[in-house]
Amino acid sequence: MPRRNAPKTARFQEKRDTILAAAARQFNAQGVKGATLGEIAASVSLVTTSITYYYRKKEDLATACFLRAIVAHESLALQAAAEAGVAERVARFFDLHARMLAGIELGELPPLIMFSDIRALPEAQAATVFAAYTDMFRRVRALLAGPETAALERDDLNARAHLLLSAANWVRAWVHRYEVDEYPRVAQRVTQLLLHGLGTPGQPWPADDAMAALQLAAPGARASGLDETADAFLRAATELVNEQGYRGASVDKISARLHVTKGSFYHHNETKLDLITACFERSFGVLRHTLRAAQQAGGPGWLRACAAAAALVRFQLSDHGPLLRSTATSALPDDAQRSQVRHTLQRLTERITSVLVDGLVDGSIRPMDPAIAAQLLSSAINAAAELHRWVPGIAPDNVTQRYTRPALQGLLCAPGPA
Repeated sequence: MPRRNAPKTARFQEKRDTILAAAARQFNAQGVKGATLGEIAASVSLVTTSITYYYRKKEDLATACFLRAIVAHESLALQAAAEAGVAERVARFFDLHARMLAGIELGELPPLIMFSDIRALPEAQAATVFAAYTDMFRRVRALLAGPETAALERDDLNARAHLLLSAANWVRAWVHRYEVDEYPRVAQRVTQLLLHGLGTPGQPWPADDAMAALQLAAPGARASGLDETADAFLRAATELVNEQGYRGASVDKISARLHVTKGSFYHHNETKLDLITACFERSFGVLRHTLRAAQQAGGPGWLRACAAAAALVRFQLSDHGPLLRSTATSALPDDAQRSQVRHTLQRLTERITSVLVDGLVDGSIRPMDPAIAAQLLSSAINAAAELHRWVPGIAPDNVTQRYTRPALQGLLCAPGPA
């Protein structure tokens, strides 16, 4: 936090804003654990003491960055809340969000930190940020409250608010592929897909037995050729990288989570980097297996898209999950490896696009932008790993109706059977 005895002059505010902007860029690129005060200072031609005058520790600076980003998003929700209906409020939220991202891209607004590294903060600072984020989440959830959603239970609303907010957060990762003046148009397409889903009008949600018949379930450890110990190390490392990034997932922490010694760690793994690389390969393997099966299966594209998404979301909540979050790539120590991992993720997203195009061709999926729809499905699958925070009772046996179905049928779809 800023030093309390620092004078709040215009010069003070200007320099603090410069530091926060530089810090947001570095934290997004290197992760909270990976970025250093020295690098942040050097990026704006300052010395480290210039930053510690304002923020004593890196964690205080990261906390300030998170709180500033939360305030910015909460402001969007407050403005959108003035609209009359749910559809209008969601559309307004994403339009404002797109214009904010355009302002950042053009240098007219300061950069904002991504929310993926909050768990990398020490407990006290993380509690402060999570409390503020939860308040912001409630503001976003309120956008979905209205006659259109009156039949939804609280857990349903929470699950749909998580879908909405996760989509907004994930838009920041791919919208740069478009011209800046197209951002509002992209936001319109995102809004329509989120609200109304992918299926043609009247397209029912596939029956469980129809989806099960496609046999798209991701393989377990033994089916993947892994012994139980190796898989346990992969799952523990994946959970820690998701929470604290590559640098935060230390050998000590991975070992402690499994209640084994460091000696045991090195008996099963050459290095931490080798283990984390295997974590990425494991997640890629699960995604590749499921999406390849969806591409090759028979039946309408709508059925195959629903089945693939349902299988992957269930995997996230199963004893075999989670998958590595897409944002975990930012903390990888090697630029070449980071680039390769992101390239692989993009190719896997193209597999989703392929299934959606099949649905466009056979008429089971309505006319829409399949590239944007694939990104939104990727976001929903990715965000499922954090769903338990907002829906404590979520489990593999109820996640499809509460979460996956509205991800494909739209935030305004009626609640499914209990």
